[in-house]
Amino acid sequence: MNLLNMDAENRVVLNVGGIRHETYKATLKKIPATRLSRLTEALANYDPVLNEYFFDRHPGVFAQVLNYYRTGKLHYPTDVCGPLFEEELEFWGLDANQVEPCCWMTYTQHRDTQETLAVLDRLDLDTEKPSDEEVARKFGFEEDYYNGTVSWWQQLKPQMWSLFDEPYSSNAAKIIGVISVFFICVSIISFCLKTHPDMRVPVIRNYTVTTANQTQGWALDKVQTNAHVAFFYIECVCNAWFTLEILVRFISSPNKCEFVKSSVNIIDYIATMSFYIDLILQKYASHVENADILEFFSIIRIMRLFKLTRHSSGLKILIQTFRASAKELTLLVFFLVLGIVIFASLVYYAERIQTNPHNDFNSIPLGLWWALVTMTTVGYGDMAPKTYVGMFVGALCALAGVLTIALPVPVIVSNFAMYYSHTQARAKLPKKRRRVINVEPTRPPLRAPGVPGGPAGPLAPGMGPQAVNRRMNAIKTNHPKDMMGPNMDGDRSELEAMIQTTPNNCKRKNLNML
Repeated sequence: MNLLNMDAENRVVLNVGGIRHETYKATLKKIPATRLSRLTEALANYDPVLNEYFFDRHPGVFAQVLNYYRTGKLHYPTDVCGPLFEEELEFWGLDANQVEPCCWMTYTQHRDTQETLAVLDRLDLDTEKPSDEEVARKFGFEEDYYNGTVSWWQQLKPQMWSLFDEPYSSNAAKIIGVISVFFICVSIISFCLKTHPDMRVPVIRNYTVTTANQTQGWALDKVQTNAHVAFFYIECVCNAWFTLEILVRFISSPNKCEFVKSSVNIIDYIATMSFYIDLILQKYASHVENADILEFFSIIRIMRLFKLTRHSSGLKILIQTFRASAKELTLLVFFLVLGIVIFASLVYYAERIQTNPHNDFNSIPLGLWWALVTMTTVGYGDMAPKTYVGMFVGALCALAGVLTIALPVPVIVSNFAMYYSHTQARAKLPKKRRRVINVEPTRPPLRAPGVPGGPAGPLAPGMGPQAVNRRMNAIKTNHPKDMMGPNMDGDRSELEAMIQTTPNNCKRKNLNML
């Protein structure tokens, strides 16, 4: 009997989320400086009646935590979300880095997911209309909003921003977005069509010539061709809209610095300014020789296509995919450059081994062009090896190009699929969720006689007869007398004194249980 009592005293009962776990106190001492290694009966979560410690935590995670104390190996449960597992480990005072290698990849997946969600938050893909409080916080007049002193400009500014920068915020914003996309498409189509020969007007010069008969005559000569004047008016209308749009968005932007530094806005500035610079050059520098070269800079107007990212979440995801795959793309470029240099040198010397009067590889720089075209599987056919050794080098170059390009492609595809799937999942989530208020439970301890935890005292508040009966039944069922201590039988009189405050119909029942 004494051995049983000693074994019972060395054991501890832990009630975690309604699931009771029983282990030895020595097991919990294996990992010092943790919550379970510092358990004492003076803690508020110790129940002296049931002789157990109660923790309102996740029972599934605690099973792995307790197994960590027993075996020294921490495994990750696959049916639990990663952040929840981290929170539970932090509560129990354990280090998350102690997860076993077999579970490490599965455990760290939630960190990649959190990074992805953070990136999607920065992309601003939500189409839901924000609340007035969120708008006030975004535009920096939160205090005026709470004080009720919002001016007319503070009310108008968010509306202007929503109209021109958030196409899905309202029906009017959708109309503005359609107009903006229309002008972008018209501007790009006009820029392309005005280079077509059938849509250009020839510039005819009339000059005087002297004939063989020493008489004066005149002749017509086509000096150059200019775009039709209709394209000029189309460009004027389109750029007037772009200028208005830039000014309105800049004036109503919540953060001027971020607006100026935005890559899409920088493209918009340069493309719009290129039109006005082109007008100035045509007026004051048209007589300069090779002035047509200056028109090359107007190609920046094609970059206006990136403005469509405001209207398409798919384009935002595609751009973000290339950003996330920067390491893989850099590795691809490195191996391509390495292969180009190697095979250009090989094919140059391979073509010189045999007699080859039609050798196309007169230098290694020419071989660089051939190697680039071959490794990217384009194959223009302007250069080709003629010798057998050169053909063998060409075959190796083509195979190396296919393998080099094919390796990073699955990574890029998986990144795009990851961002796209998370975007679709976020779109289906409810925008408004019920708020959970954190309320700490307060439960004064019940002091019962003969039970470790203090001398006899009154029942805890809210501890009525039914609660007393339920807890006494738990003692009888779950805690035999050898677990409750040797003095339990000798405290019958003290318990009688304790329950004098209970109705008479409950006194005998409690005593009979003992």
